[in-house]
Amino acid sequence: MLSQVSTIRRAMRPPFLLLPLVLMGLVMATASYDGFVWSPYLMGLIALSAVMAHASVNLLNEAEDAASGLDDRTERTPFSGGSGALQAFPQYWSSVAGFGYFCLGMLFSFGLFFIYLRGLAVFYLGGMGLFLIVAYSRFITRSPGFSLIAPGLAFGPIMMVGSYYVLTGAVSVTIVGLSLLVFIWVNNLLLLNQFPDVEADHSVGRLNLVIAKGRASCSSLFRRALMVSYLGLALLMGLKILPMESLLGFLTLALAWPLQVGVKNHYNDLQQTPSLLALNVAVVLLTPALIALGLFWATP
Repeated sequence: MLSQVSTIRRAMRPPFLLLPLVLMGLVMATASYDGFVWSPYLMGLIALSAVMAHASVNLLNEAEDAASGLDDRTERTPFSGGSGALQAFPQYWSSVAGFGYFCLGMLFSFGLFFIYLRGLAVFYLGGMGLFLIVAYSRFITRSPGFSLIAPGLAFGPIMMVGSYYVLTGAVSVTIVGLSLLVFIWVNNLLLLNQFPDVEADHSVGRLNLVIAKGRASCSSLFRRALMVSYLGLALLMGLKILPMESLLGFLTLALAWPLQVGVKNHYNDLQQTPSLLALNVAVVLLTPALIALGLFWATP
């Protein structure tokens, strides 16, 4: 029993679940900065649904990769190649997949309540989110363009704008602008994590952008997108959409610069330089967290 629970926990990738929590912090900060008084109980339910969404993706992806044999072919890093949970305990495959669908069912239940609370707009956003979760491993990973933008769509416009709307009953230009920055950061997060797994992914029929265009081309795309994200942050501040306190987000340039240089020089051997994958994760987590801190600071 303990090994079964441990396998499910490992397959859920708990450290990865920091991302939806950070983004929910940014949603709270944006709602406060925009002048809304929001319910902490509702926010807690929204945050739980965001974690459930990410957990279901991780569990179903882990089960799919184990079934296809992909995880047996990858050279794992802390940030790519699967958790190894089902390689250690393959007898718990159905438990991992089942708990993934349980999380999906819980998410669906929360969604029904949110639709009751805010109306059909939540239905459309939630429906897109559920489609991305269910289709990701089996279908989306076989489309170079869609596999590039699907993670950013899920965590940016769908999760962030949807959460803000459920929390406040409105949509602001602030949350839309921030969701577009998150769109870039999360796409970059998944893009770089695909570099070490190109051969293994290709062997099981996946066709992401790194496989289709090569590591060199995707390295250039990654670096340009990272630069655009900081320019986008500056633009939002220049347009007075974000306050000057959002300058805190630029502190992660101290991480982004060595990340840029490292990816340019080591895009072909990221398995041997996992510190670059760690830097990428740090940028994706710390930048929205610092912006959220700035928004709370600027809130009267």
